Amino acid sequence: MRYCVIMCGGVGSRFWPSSREARPKQFLDFFGCGRSLLQLTVDRVQKVVPAERILLLTNKRYAPLIKEQLPEIPAANILLEPARRNTAPCICWAAKHIQALDAEGSMVVLPSDHLVLKESAFHEALERGFAFVEGGDRLLTLGIQPTSPHTGYGYIQQSDAVEGVEGIYRVKSFTEKPDSELAKVFLSSGEFFWNAGIFLWKVSSILKAFEKYSPETLSVFDRGDGKYGTPAETEFIEHEFPQAPSDSIDYAVMEKAANVYVETVDIGWSDLGSWNALFETSPRDAGGNVTQNCRLLQQDCSGSVFAISDRDKIVVAKGLKDYIIADTGNALLIYPLADEQKIRQIVNDVKDRFGEDYV
Repeated sequence: MRYCVIMCGGVGSRFWPSSREARPKQFLDFFGCGRSLLQLTVDRVQKVVPAERILLLTNKRYAPLIKEQLPEIPAANILLEPARRNTAPCICWAAKHIQALDAEGSMVVLPSDHLVLKESAFHEALERGFAFVEGGDRLLTLGIQPTSPHTGYGYIQQSDAVEGVEGIYRVKSFTEKPDSELAKVFLSSGEFFWNAGIFLWKVSSILKAFEKYSPETLSVFDRGDGKYGTPAETEFIEHEFPQAPSDSIDYAVMEKAANVYVETVDIGWSDLGSWNALFETSPRDAGGNVTQNCRLLQQDCSGSVFAISDRDKIVVAKGLKDYIIADTGNALLIYPLADEQKIRQIVNDVKDRFGEDYV
């Protein structure tokens, strides 16, 4: 059977102050549609994988939020991480859990907070991807057709096409966030695609890959054999999960394995990783401004994001060009959009000076 693993334990600090440690961006309704990014992700994937086979992996502090937002997901499918250890341990645990339920199962791994505008194309990509990985020992990642020389994404270089399968290629190389000039070369070559962090494989294939390329990760979870899918799993994970090395799935497995493929897709994707990403994907007013959950009266403002948590609040502004104005709870951010990469450091500075209540 087919399963879906949604990773939803991130903090989303680049979206501070809207995204906080107590309620990160995946639990927020960024588009005013009444559904959080996590809920939209679950809604989207249920066209391919039913709710009873969707697993949510998250930090244990977010369990109440998940149960509140997704009552249709069985409680047994919410796997709670006692510590943050990046994506490789998260995926290894999920694979061992699924293996105990269905040793022949296949799985798709999704981030919880991405935007997909072309849902039909997304569903077709997953169906095609599942069929491909179920036909052999293959690790598949989705590569997004790039629309600009973006320097905030990793890139995947395609190699030879897989005979008889449309849009799937062997992977030649992975490149982490290139500089502007290299990104332009990637875009013009037509061989490079954005790395969306979406993966498909059989459970047996990914566990075999962990055994070969990241045995130190697999050894932690091998100690739980016989406990997955039973009440003993929770106690085992509580004690052993923090012992797993903190590693990304890309570094631990994908960049090393020989059986890696990329399915090139155009699904209207954005990782919504920053205020600028939100700006690029949101409707704008006549001045080129984006408003989130607020009413704006502006004069001579352009290219700015106004994100206000209080829907009853009006914002009056003049002369702001290319700025972020985000007002949530006890924090207000007014900052140049071009400097958004500094927000993570700002969060650390705020925490050091004013305490954890503000982050």
